[in-house]
Amino acid sequence: MTSTDTMARWFAGQLKPNGLAQAERNLARQGIETFCPWTVEARHRNGRMTDRSRPLFPGYVFLRLNPEAGLWRAVNSTRGLTRLVQTDPRAPTPLPDALIEGLRARCDAQGRLEAAPSLEPGDRVRVIAGPFADLVTRIETIGEDARIRVLFDLMNRKVAIDLDPRQVHKLD
Repeated sequence: MTSTDTMARWFAGQLKPNGLAQAERNLARQGIETFCPWTVEARHRNGRMTDRSRPLFPGYVFLRLNPEAGLWRAVNSTRGLTRLVQTDPRAPTPLPDALIEGLRARCDAQGRLEAAPSLEPGDRVRVIAGPFADLVTRIETIGEDARIRVLFDLMNRKVAIDLDPRQVHKLD
């Protein structure tokens, strides 16, 4: 089966622990297209910012196949894969094509999710890494080195903090 098969649909496959590479390799041998989006996470380690790649949906991989061809039962026995996600025991549940195409459009050639939309002063952001994780604030300024300055109200006083843009997520 090729990815140009008009009856092919996208499905979510549940992985065995640490089974992503094995599942992708074995599904490729069966001629099944896979997609696993990755995200880059900024973390403080030993006083330095480091990047760590991890799957956007840990424990799952997306795969494209024609369920009418009956291949989905063989996919359920693929090494590295536990099963296809199903709501009906007779057939796997397809995902909306727009969901996968939207994810693919935001990923680079290696499947890494590209940076969020550009940040501007005044944007509301949630801190996603570091000691201020999960706090919501507004961007005050963006420096020439692309670091952003935010203000937090801590113990009844305003505290200015400079953050790496990878430490924040823009809110709508």
